[in-house]
Amino acid sequence: MSRRHEIQFTPDEQAAFLSQPHKAALATIDKQGFPHVVAMGYRYKDGVIYMTSYGKAQKVVNVRRNPKVSVMVEVGERYADFRGIMIRGYCEIIEDPQVVKETMRLAGESATAAAVPPGAAASVPKRVVLKITPYKISSWDHTKLGGKY
Repeated sequence: MSRRHEIQFTPDEQAAFLSQPHKAALATIDKQGFPHVVAMGYRYKDGVIYMTSYGKAQKVVNVRRNPKVSVMVEVGERYADFRGIMIRGYCEIIEDPQVVKETMRLAGESATAAAVPPGAAASVPKRVVLKITPYKISSWDHTKLGGKY
């Protein structure tokens, strides 16, 4: 019997979890059909994941070919502590420099910072925003099992 329903995040828990500054794994599909997985910073807003990348990066090349992606965000040191979310979704590439700059500012260490740091600002013309709209979301919170697994 599946216990999946016992460990799923509620919609409010999901939004709270994704709003925290965690590292994400972004999976795209390369031209040979293999997964290409990279660590990324992100910003969660209104049910959507935003990331920035250099426009010529392999992950962006992969998305241009196939916009289906997965994002996994997980925390915890032991199985009993694992909490996370996997999003399967569609990725849109946004090339507008103003949107890139704003996303970099929001995804930075401090979402309240007034501007993008000068070193990062110089890279804005070479960067894009990856806007990931969820299609299917899976979540898990093993702490809800109370050590019963």
